[in-house]
Amino acid sequence: MPHTFGTVGAAIRKISSHERRLTMPAEHRQPVWPIARYRFIFEAQSAIHLPEYAGSMLRGAFGHALRRIACMTRELRCPGCPLYASCPYSLIFEPPPPLAHALQRFSAVPAPYVVEPPVWGEYAYPPGTNLIFSVTLFGQALEKLALIVFAWQRAFEHGIGGGAAKLKDVRFIAPQGEMSVFDAKANRISAHEQLLKLPPLAGENFCLTFTSPLRLQENGRALPPEGITARALLLALARRVSLLAEFHAGFTPGYDFREMNKLAAAIALSCDLRWRHWERWSNRQKQKMTLNGLTGVVRLYDVPTLFHETLQVGQWTHVGKNAAFGLGRYILEPIGR
Repeated sequence: MPHTFGTVGAAIRKISSHERRLTMPAEHRQPVWPIARYRFIFEAQSAIHLPEYAGSMLRGAFGHALRRIACMTRELRCPGCPLYASCPYSLIFEPPPPLAHALQRFSAVPAPYVVEPPVWGEYAYPPGTNLIFSVTLFGQALEKLALIVFAWQRAFEHGIGGGAAKLKDVRFIAPQGEMSVFDAKANRISAHEQLLKLPPLAGENFCLTFTSPLRLQENGRALPPEGITARALLLALARRVSLLAEFHAGFTPGYDFREMNKLAAAIALSCDLRWRHWERWSNRQKQKMTLNGLTGVVRLYDVPTLFHETLQVGQWTHVGKNAAFGLGRYILEPIGR
């Protein structure tokens, strides 16, 4: 699949360079981010069955396909490979952690993608039916869109959920609408503006409806409904957004975490959350993993404008543990008091 993103990649680098020079507070910056969400539409060629939550399965299939395509050394593990710092597979799927960082120590850094599977529930796809899911890309991963699409094609050709599927379309999803960017006949991605332009966020009270389990962790355990606070939620979101920008787009949003911590502690919150039980099989650890999380509604009141952009961007980045395979997804809506 030819790569058609030279001009878009240059635009991303130009934006990143511009952002590095900004010194004004984050809430006054131009709300434009190198983020794009894509809807993938596959047609089942043979029967496919997806489990109750398919995010982990889809992510695993994508990772295996991407590694088969991109890995040149065939090392068993990426750390220690001479190409670890430059391989497309590691940069997309297993980003190398920095040796030191001002915010925290890392065993891993956030990956520059989020897989958003079909809504909760088991699904069967007979031959000829469409299987639809979304993938969001950040920063430099946008320049690898052709490779990423090719990896998804190979993943479904190799087989997912007991069957195979053929790619019919890839659609770019923006707040303003959506458009097809895939020519199935030529097997080519068309050039397009891979930027998220955020409209102004009105109001100061907001409802976050979590459509996939939220896992905010403390001491290695997911917080229960009564443990969710505005401070825990907003600081986790700000850290994730900031790290994605830093590691994958070459700029930092300039968040003042000390000020955020002080302001978040004063934000009123009400919740209508419930536990969602979920288990998945970990191929790496060869065991079942219990990944309980919270779904439902969080309401935030009197939210300072310092957090508005972060709350908007979070609809694409998700928040909390295991966001890469779709957990912590929410829909943001302004509400009255």
